[in-house]
Amino acid sequence: MKKLVILVLFTVSLSCKEQVKPQEKLEQQKEQIVVSNDFPEELEKIFDAHGGFAIWRKQKTLVFDLPKPKARETHTIDLISRKDKVTTANYSMGFDGEGVWLLDADKTYKGDPIFYHNLMFYFYAMPFVLADDGINYAATENLEYEGVSYPGIRISYDNGIGVSSKDEYYLHYHPETFKMQWLGYTVTYRSGEVSDNVKWIRYSDWMDVNGLLLPKAITWYNYEGSTIKEEKSTVTFENMTLSDTKKEVGFYQKPEAASFVIKE
Repeated sequence: MKKLVILVLFTVSLSCKEQVKPQEKLEQQKEQIVVSNDFPEELEKIFDAHGGFAIWRKQKTLVFDLPKPKARETHTIDLISRKDKVTTANYSMGFDGEGVWLLDADKTYKGDPIFYHNLMFYFYAMPFVLADDGINYAATENLEYEGVSYPGIRISYDNGIGVSSKDEYYLHYHPETFKMQWLGYTVTYRSGEVSDNVKWIRYSDWMDVNGLLLPKAITWYNYEGSTIKEEKSTVTFENMTLSDTKKEVGFYQKPEAASFVIKE
């Protein structure tokens, strides 16, 4: 009889736990969602001005072309895993989830694949890429240009995030429309040291891509500190597509003839 009572109590206890678990799981999911969207109010407004973060997070694959003088580049990025692939007529490179690879039989590529393979993705996917995990937000001084004062947000990264976690970004937006207007950034990849040399890119040419405002062209400017000077160079993007479907299995995989790149 005693054993029967214990068995009944155990069964009731187990039943209660099974009934509570779904609710506990739901609350945990809610907490995770709140944390993942815990952006500064200004950044939320910037996302909204560009179509909304909810639309962005539904996308799985991004593709765009960079028309360069020597070789047109096609960049393809898995927005969930951040695997990527850059293809040209002469060479290709990418990140397969484990390492960066390069396929370049004729040795025509002279850059650094580790630094470059996803560089243009980060510039192109602004402002939404600034919602990634491991990011810290802080206030920064307004950027003054041609009589307009552009408020800004300073972005830094937790240690170990990305190839250069000491890099910093400065996102400046229009005070009335909240559309992104300027991006300041530092480069610490090779030195590994914090830099105060902030380069500046103007974002003023946007286009609608599947309901989101993404750049059609971005322009680097000469500068002295935070004083913006004349235009320096412009990069244009073509054939941009966003899709809620993923590429086929193996698309980002290192080709058999390619080699993994070792950071120097």
